[in-house]
Amino acid sequence: MNGTTTLAETATLPAKPQVMRITPPSSWSAIPFAELWAYRELLYFFVWRDIKVRYKQTAIGAAWAILQPFLTMLIFTLFFGKLAHVPSEGLPYPIFSYSGLLPWMYFAASLQSSTNTIIENQRLITKIYFPRLALPLSSVVSGLVDFGISFLMFAAMMVYYQMRPAWTMLWIPAFLLLALLTALGVGLWLSALNAIYRDVRYVLPFLVQFWLFASPVVYPTSLMSPKWRWVYALNPMTGVIEGFRWALVGHGNPPVRLVAISSGVVLLVLLSGLAYFQKMETTVADVV
Repeated sequence: MNGTTTLAETATLPAKPQVMRITPPSSWSAIPFAELWAYRELLYFFVWRDIKVRYKQTAIGAAWAILQPFLTMLIFTLFFGKLAHVPSEGLPYPIFSYSGLLPWMYFAASLQSSTNTIIENQRLITKIYFPRLALPLSSVVSGLVDFGISFLMFAAMMVYYQMRPAWTMLWIPAFLLLALLTALGVGLWLSALNAIYRDVRYVLPFLVQFWLFASPVVYPTSLMSPKWRWVYALNPMTGVIEGFRWALVGHGNPPVRLVAISSGVVLLVLLSGLAYFQKMETTVADVV
């Protein structure tokens, strides 16, 4: 032997096994885009599973995505529009309330789904490794299907009230992204807390109900004193709903200040939620 390796010998050498080291993520590490991309098929599976399970064994299926906001709009129109005479900024009150319910229903459904996603998948979490961020992310992405179905009803209502689409509808994807990030940021916090403290699931219905009336769904922000509107905009859904309403109907001036303040709060909630969720990820399999 002269210490050299022939071509035939090289071909018979066993290939070195690929080793992937799984280490706990840093609490302030960046979003694991590369890891999520590597597990993109699993993320797609989670999204598709959520969509199928949502309407499994239901009589009318996806029509619930239309009935729920539509019936809520009728109740709001009766009590707040007809009886309480809440102003609607020159818009028909059904249009005013439904344009606020569109992003709100998406946010509320995504928040409830993402909060429970860790608990519902605890058996999967304790058996195999995958980026846990895929679970709450799939919950907020799957909710976009319901949003699209609900939007069809709004289009029909615009035809009924003889309202033409405005150029401001081009901003809808931007405000939809803002709503998605809001639901994801809050959902990261609540899903991580729910894995440790099961009280969260009992608090969540009250939180969603309180948040609804603390947001400009049934009333306009113009009812607030101008000097205090920036405080009201600290509610991230204020900018989302007002931005959606402006983009959908093109009525009035763009709520630039409200959207800017709410967007800042959304960014803060999202980054802090990612940090806390990744910190919880190191021990979730032990406590879930």
